[in-house]
Amino acid sequence: MSRTTASAHERSTATPSPDRTKPSTLRIAVARTILETRIYFRERDSVVFSFLFPVVLLGLFATVFGGGETVFGEATGGGVDFARYFLPGMVAAGIMLVSFQTLAIGIAVERDEGTLKRLRGTPMPPAAYFLGKVGMVLLTGLAQVALLLAVAAVAFDVPLPGDAGSWLRFAWVYLLGTAAGTVLGLAYSSVPSSARSASAVVLAPVLILQFISGVFFVFNDLPSWLQNVASVFPLKWLAQGMRSVFLPDRLEPMEVSGSWQLAPTALILSVWLVAGLLLCARTFRWGRKGDS
Repeated sequence: MSRTTASAHERSTATPSPDRTKPSTLRIAVARTILETRIYFRERDSVVFSFLFPVVLLGLFATVFGGGETVFGEATGGGVDFARYFLPGMVAAGIMLVSFQTLAIGIAVERDEGTLKRLRGTPMPPAAYFLGKVGMVLLTGLAQVALLLAVAAVAFDVPLPGDAGSWLRFAWVYLLGTAAGTVLGLAYSSVPSSARSASAVVLAPVLILQFISGVFFVFNDLPSWLQNVASVFPLKWLAQGMRSVFLPDRLEPMEVSGSWQLAPTALILSVWLVAGLLLCARTFRWGRKGDS
């Protein structure tokens, strides 16, 4: 081998080419986000349910309780119609559908089918998998909320906030609620024992929380003990935070506490976010129960 050839060979082996450089975790996470989003939208049944369920419920409330009736009309000197009042609850419920429910069921199915175990055997960092799920939830959640708000404004004449402060409040409530729902969905995905039982095990607590958290009913009309139970869980605070965004300020005194409670909302959603992260670290499994 000539000296020139040997020098070239040494340079090629000493310094890897850019094409052979291992991609960063963030780059892999972006790729996983795109892949997870594509997979999500291929599941047409799940997409239709997650996207249309809040829209259909909002339409039912507006139709059944419509006819010029308002919520808190006498107490506030001019209440709001039912479509406007229940819109925040539908937004909160939609966020929980695409975060907690979608992940808890989807990951349980992936685990049961062996998909998670195969992914764990690849060079992909585990953090990239989780970040891909988070990215998918953020994208699909924004699309779902945008659809719901568009239908509410066009079909039911619900006025949307016109000031930057309200949309800034929406942003942090949305991000905290989505983040908490996502990590709790990741943690709860270890509860179902199989793919067959996943839907029943996940849907039961979701439906119960929707009934007691001010999604389907005026929260003030619930018994006080149910209000106290709901206050432990994040959905109640997510719905209340969204009411502070989409309802007029004159309805703030009609809350059970007499205010929107923005500071407690941020605190409790953050606590659930941290709790979900700790639960994920302790309970998340890549394989089925009993797998070696």
